[in-house]
Amino acid sequence: MALRVYNTLSGKKEEFVPLAPGKVKMYVCGVTVYDHCHIGHARANVVFDMIYRYLKYVGLAVTYVRNYTDIDDKIINRANRDGIPWHEVSERFIAEFDKDMAALGLELPTHQPKATEHIPEIIAIVARLVEKGHAYAVEGDVYFRVATFADYLKLSKRNLEEMQAGARVEVDGRKENPMDFALWKGAKPGEPSWESPWGAGRPGWHIECSAMSMKFLGETFDIHGGGKDLVFPHHENEIAQSEAANGRPFVNYWLHNGFVNINSEKMSKSLGNFFTIKEVLERYDAEVLRFFLLSAHYRSPIDFCDQNLNEAHAGLERIYKGLAEIDRVCAGKREAGGLLSDGGRELEEKVRDIGLRFREAMDDDFNSALAIAGLFDLTRVVNRVAAEDSVVSDRLCEILATARQAVIDVGRVLGLFTSEPAEYLGRIKSRRAAELEISTEEIEGLIGERALARKSKDFKRSDEIRDLLLSRNIALLDSPLGTTWAVK
Repeated sequence: MALRVYNTLSGKKEEFVPLAPGKVKMYVCGVTVYDHCHIGHARANVVFDMIYRYLKYVGLAVTYVRNYTDIDDKIINRANRDGIPWHEVSERFIAEFDKDMAALGLELPTHQPKATEHIPEIIAIVARLVEKGHAYAVEGDVYFRVATFADYLKLSKRNLEEMQAGARVEVDGRKENPMDFALWKGAKPGEPSWESPWGAGRPGWHIECSAMSMKFLGETFDIHGGGKDLVFPHHENEIAQSEAANGRPFVNYWLHNGFVNINSEKMSKSLGNFFTIKEVLERYDAEVLRFFLLSAHYRSPIDFCDQNLNEAHAGLERIYKGLAEIDRVCAGKREAGGLLSDGGRELEEKVRDIGLRFREAMDDDFNSALAIAGLFDLTRVVNRVAAEDSVVSDRLCEILATARQAVIDVGRVLGLFTSEPAEYLGRIKSRRAAELEISTEEIEGLIGERALARKSKDFKRSDEIRDLLLSRNIALLDSPLGTTWAVK
């Protein structure tokens, strides 16, 4: 099955055919660095990190560019509010963005350009548009002349006449058309600026992405990505200015991830339901957040709420426990040869098919949700075999080991299962215990005391310790291999 992707430009799934065989050029819009990143940023960046990883997994050489918008009205306003230079704001929040993305396990893109490092390239494109009649200068500002680009709104499928009719009266009277957008902004007193043929100023928002993508990827490239909120006006304007300047297609495949809602409502600071990545990671393990974001198809809206995060937590833990069961079973006594049980034969079949199922899911427009469902199916059989098979043979352990590696291989593409099972499960237990204001050391100490009480047949004290821990929401699990614990 060939890779098929949903192209926002055509409005349908298409077979993905790179411009150059075996190579992919991909640009994804980064953040405007004036504040901490929120979970909407987390989704977009995790999604395109997953896509980046999968393209490499299938053997493609990927050049991945993700920019920083490091000059903007919001950055200037933040600098004025905080009483610091604008570049200190951008540098601070670039560093904060990098920390958040590292916590979420993102791989570094091939290039991470900043808008302010590409002013000459930006000016060159604007000058070309002015020369061709697609742009005009007014009092130090330069605007794109929308009327000269016949395919305007081909990405968002909006109606230009309706938009012009519905445009607000209070538009800039210097514009020829209310839909015209700024390519270059003349400098205002006290603002950062760069010299240009139209006077001192700075780039508009849209032009920077055209300049940076074309510098690293060429005038036409394979994939441009971002959130659905960027379709209009940002990506629409990128297409107009790029194709008007170059006279050729800008991007072949436009990919957009769905929105993040909060308890079924649109995320908004005004509604008080706005969460930064840092705030979420104070409550949930970073891998849980990543698992949650990939548990739905990337184009679907996703609802961020405690119930869904807790379900993601439980799902990730279930797979890690399956890996831990494989480690436990194969570390014990085994017999040479041996016939496989029904569960063992089913597991052998699942292991044989897991790679194909994964490729089929991901080749269908990067369906990570279906890929994860395959892991749950495999884990179900692993747990059944671990519980039922009293005789562990060399052959069964080989199958279990192959199953373990299959999960790790899928996880490598999804950016999941990066910890050893025992380490992850221990970290989660410690985190839960900390939330209950009881340390892992205190729990382990009481379990040790209980073991001594049971050994000396002091069952009253043994029961007291069990009840004490249970009152703190810590459940003890006794087995022939010893006592373990879990947070209820």
